[in-house]
Amino acid sequence: MKFNYKIRYAETDQMGVVHHANYLLYLEQARIDWLEKKGVNYAELEQQGIMLPVYNINIDYKRPIRFGDTVKVDVQRGEMHGVRIPFDYKLYNSKDELIVEAQVTLIFTSAETRKPIKCPPDLFKILNT
Repeated sequence: MKFNYKIRYAETDQMGVVHHANYLLYLEQARIDWLEKKGVNYAELEQQGIMLPVYNINIDYKRPIRFGDTVKVDVQRGEMHGVRIPFDYKLYNSKDELIVEAQVTLIFTSAETRKPIKCPPDLFKILNT
C-alpha cells in the first residue's frame, strides 16, 4: 500500500533536508495507516492487551528529501515468523526517485506480562488478507 506525506518545515534540519530521525515517523505512520486499511485499530489492540513494540529497524538512506516535497511511502508486510511481524518500506520523492529503503520488525507482546506472544489467530487471518 502507498501513502503520501507532505514534508513540513519543522521536519528539516539547518541544511534544508529532512532530519534522519523523522523518517522513523513516516515509517510508523505508514504502518499505522496500513493496519487501519486492514481494519486493525492500533489503540484497540492495546486495549485488548496486545502491544507491538519495535524489535529491529534498518534504514538505508539513498538521497535527501526537502521541505515542501511529498514523500511517498510504499509499505508491505513481510512474512510473519512466530512472534515477529516485519514490514518493508520504500520511500520515494515527488520525482519518483527512491530515497529510502527500510525494514522494521515488531514483536507481538502481552501488555500485562510485557513478554512476546503469538499473534492471535483472528488477527493473523486479518493481517494475511
